[in-house]
Amino acid sequence: MVAVRGAACSENWKPHVLAGFLWMLSFAVVAQEQATPDRADQRAEAVTQVVLGILSYARWPVEPTQLQLCIVGPTQYTDVLVKGTTQATGRPVSVQRVLADHPGIADDCNAVYIGRLTNEERSRLFTSLIGKPVLSISEGGDQCTVGSLFCLRVGDEQVSFEVNLDSVARSGVRIHPSVLQLSRRRPAAP
Repeated sequence: MVAVRGAACSENWKPHVLAGFLWMLSFAVVAQEQATPDRADQRAEAVTQVVLGILSYARWPVEPTQLQLCIVGPTQYTDVLVKGTTQATGRPVSVQRVLADHPGIADDCNAVYIGRLTNEERSRLFTSLIGKPVLSISEGGDQCTVGSLFCLRVGDEQVSFEVNLDSVARSGVRIHPSVLQLSRRRPAAP
């Protein structure tokens, strides 16, 4: 610490100290803003946790050593998910983006995360999944009535999901009952 003596010297010194303090303060605010994730980052992290939770309570007829999760279509909340991750059980999850009309989607993917698709793309995707043990999770709620097993509800405070029991029953993928109890159930189609 430097001691400043004399009135003339301290008067000239004060503006420089104040400017330096304001610069440090502004730097700290910018650093704080950069360190604090914005809402989009928080939502992406929450979606990742919900998706990993759903996957960890699913069982396939033949359990994969490494789950293959395919992201189909444009999405809003998969920034964290695409980095690849590991479930709480320790099983690795490989994540890749594929086109909706990817010819081997039912063979290459154990689960699909569905973003925005046209009605035609969505129809073709679900047609290709018929009879295959592929878990489907839709980012938006509209798709739950047309084939997805799970539909995410992303809000400011939390991420929840609905489950389409009819789609679950036809998928060949077993879902632990406690996950079904956590969801808001959508009734089976008539």
